[in-house]
Amino acid sequence: MMSGPGKGKIKIGKADVYVHLKGESGATVTHIDVELDELNKIIKPGENTYVGAKHGGVFLGLKKEMIERAERLAKKKK
Repeated sequence: MMSGPGKGKIKIGKADVYVHLKGESGATVTHIDVELDELNKIIKPGENTYVGAKHGGVFLGLKKEMIERAERLAKKKK
């Protein structure tokens, strides 16, 4: 079960999520694509982070500079 909206959670958009199959559209390995322009304001193209599973979804762990960008974006969205 996902926890949904709550205190301290700022919605940044609605992502498109795909299973991208190996050998299709240039994929060299099957993976999950999460497509949302707002994410690139937090995680810049070429940067890496980690993902963890939770009931009903996943979370993205952020490095220090990503956290700073996420907090700036959240303040603008509030």
